[in-house]
Amino acid sequence: MQGKTIAIIGGGPAGLMAAEVLSADGCDVTVYDAMPTFGRKFLLAGKSGLNITHSEEFKTFRTRFGSANARLRPALDEFTPQDIRNWAQGLGTETFVGSSGRVFPRVMKASPLLRSWLRRLEHQGVRLMPRHCWIGFENGGYAFDTAAGPLLVRADACLLALGGASWPRLGSDAAWVPWLKARNVRIIPFRPANCGFDVAWSDAFRERFAGSPVKSVTATSEAGTIQGEFVISRHGIEGSLVYAHAAALRDQLELTGGAALVVDLAPGRIEGRLARDLARQDRKASFANRLRKATGLDGVKAALLRECVPDASLLDAETIASRIKALPIPLLRPRPIEEAISSAGGIAWSALDETFMLKQLPGVFVAGEMIDWEAPTGGYLLTACLATGRAAARGIEEWLAGR
Repeated sequence: MQGKTIAIIGGGPAGLMAAEVLSADGCDVTVYDAMPTFGRKFLLAGKSGLNITHSEEFKTFRTRFGSANARLRPALDEFTPQDIRNWAQGLGTETFVGSSGRVFPRVMKASPLLRSWLRRLEHQGVRLMPRHCWIGFENGGYAFDTAAGPLLVRADACLLALGGASWPRLGSDAAWVPWLKARNVRIIPFRPANCGFDVAWSDAFRERFAGSPVKSVTATSEAGTIQGEFVISRHGIEGSLVYAHAAALRDQLELTGGAALVVDLAPGRIEGRLARDLARQDRKASFANRLRKATGLDGVKAALLRECVPDASLLDAETIASRIKALPIPLLRPRPIEEAISSAGGIAWSALDETFMLKQLPGVFVAGEMIDWEAPTGGYLLTACLATGRAAARGIEEWLAGR
């Protein structure tokens, strides 16, 4: 690989991982990014504790990517969650497994890991070029808009690692879509993933409870039944438990025009026991008191029950108990993709060969969230970005060696 020039467009985890692999093998690597600094989405994701990967059994881990499981599997097999922990250790970042099974840096920040990573890349000879905005293909090369004026780059191979369509202010704005479409690359329309949903809250409920967490519940959708918590927002619902169901709820909304997240407000209680305890309450007491004494529900949980079942105080004990155990929260629509943690859609797998090269553009490879896959939060997204960046780098080397 000595003397081979590689242009990597996109300075997020996928692009930087590819740069690490290629530069270590002797390639002349330059990473271009439109932002003033590298890894901006990576840094923002790590502000509240970076989920670097997940500790669950790898056989299960590999099934978290939906319809893309089979295509991602070779890349994940070559760079497993344990490999990622070892890689972080090599950069001076100790990791630990949290109570949820998620793996975090001990410092609970992304910035020390990123700084060490960028130092390693520079030590390996990688040129890091911020404020270089790719504006398309031109004259057999790649055109950039820079502070110093237009720039045309030609290279032996190129990796595109420009992200999906979520968090556009950090650079993932999908501006590249028309340029690839013009080269007959099939693109699946982007959709929000790991997102919140709009709910038609009453003004009174919204004003009082927006920002309130709903803790210790389970939620059910086509994705299954999952325990956790979520947050009431001014627009609807959001948070980790909602994100776990987001793909299933989004797909149901698109298919049928309606969907509901079904919440068990008292997962530790049996429905029959709740009904008996409710029936024993004095009907002259207020509904709030009857509910609190019989079920322990008050605050946001009690308010959520009354919001979704306006006539709850008039219902019999058995019906109230059934609503507590399976309360449908009707959803209007996903929140805009600009607010989503990640996106579904992107370059169709049919447009790629097994080495992550675009079939219509020999020598042009892609990695990360540009490709049509999605995964839940909890380290899966970052793991797949790193793994595809590494796999694409190996693909580049294989293609260059065979020319």
